[in-house]
Amino acid sequence: QVQLEESGGGSVQPGGSLRLSCPASGAFFRVLDMGWYRQTPGNDRELVAKITEGGSSEYADFVKGRFTISRDNRKNTIYLQMDNLRPEDTAVYYCFAVTTRWFWGQGTQVTVSS
Repeated sequence: QVQLEESGGGSVQPGGSLRLSCPASGAFFRVLDMGWYRQTPGNDRELVAKITEGGSSEYADFVKGRFTISRDNRKNTIYLQMDNLRPEDTAVYYCFAVTTRWFWGQGTQVTVSS
């Protein structure tokens, strides 16, 4: 089992920044991919960014150049640096981790509004 707990969400004005964190804890041998999805009411979750155990990353087009995902394998933690935030980035952001199956965090709210 893997437990994930997101932190760092909150409210920010357009153009502002937030940094999300997600440590993985529990009994597991290794964590393969980790990353972030987001979801707004009435919509499916959509991939924001993901990163492999080796550090290769992938981003959704709508965050390229604004968001940066990083990973500390010693701490089994990933981060999402979100810059130049837009109102359309408002969503609940969910962390995921893949071992032999997928695990999800509870989500953290990000609100971008003036």
